[in-house]
Amino acid sequence: MSQHPFFVIHQDLPREAPGSNESTSKAFRLLKELPAFPQILDIGCGPGMQTLQIAELTDGKITALDKTEAFLQELEKRKQAAGIGEKILTVSGDMFALPFARESFDLIWSEGAIYIIGFERGLREWKAFLKPNGYLVVSELTWLKDDPPEEIAQFWANHYPAMKGVRESEQVAQVEGYTLLHSFTLPEADWWTHYYTPLEARVAELRTRTPITQLMAECLDQTEQEIDMYRKYSAYYGYTFFIMQRNDSF
Repeated sequence: MSQHPFFVIHQDLPREAPGSNESTSKAFRLLKELPAFPQILDIGCGPGMQTLQIAELTDGKITALDKTEAFLQELEKRKQAAGIGEKILTVSGDMFALPFARESFDLIWSEGAIYIIGFERGLREWKAFLKPNGYLVVSELTWLKDDPPEEIAQFWANHYPAMKGVRESEQVAQVEGYTLLHSFTLPEADWWTHYYTPLEARVAELRTRTPITQLMAECLDQTEQEIDMYRKYSAYYGYTFFIMQRNDSF
């Protein structure tokens, strides 16, 4: 059976969302009271660029969960090449039904993936898997300015209608039982260097292949549109890291 065009387009990319090792490290180093050997869960790990970076920053064990087998296979190759295979366990699983015992993890991490389940639902349901006073760190798509232009407002109304502003997201974290420790927005370079630039090159390369199915052509068009939207309107939205701690007074 042939692969869906999405996976053909995204195969072997460095990342599956905006980010960088520098931003991952910045967020991780804001966690001041992790145990010496923490149990960490990376939800929606993709090919695991951030998983590998976290492994360099901790003596703990990382469980990397994704439902896409191709991404997990890529992470398996990358962790062996990096010589840190013993630190990372890959698990095929669904963020909507995490296959773990309650209060199993000192830290839950998720870069560019919580939108799949939804920010509020993810915070609410994943909290049960954190140990008391455990940490949750996610990067989430957010509005950076009020009243964005109609074109980009409509684009995200169609693609992620639940998208919120930074302050509104911070309020959600508090309502869902977390203490917000820090937040920061990814620099624009984090969208391009390891994500949109290689993705754009992949789209251009795939357009040279013949024949292209109608579904592939539609996926390529959608990918180009998304990149073009960011090129035009990056001042209005971005990815924001939220560094939170389970609040056991709730």
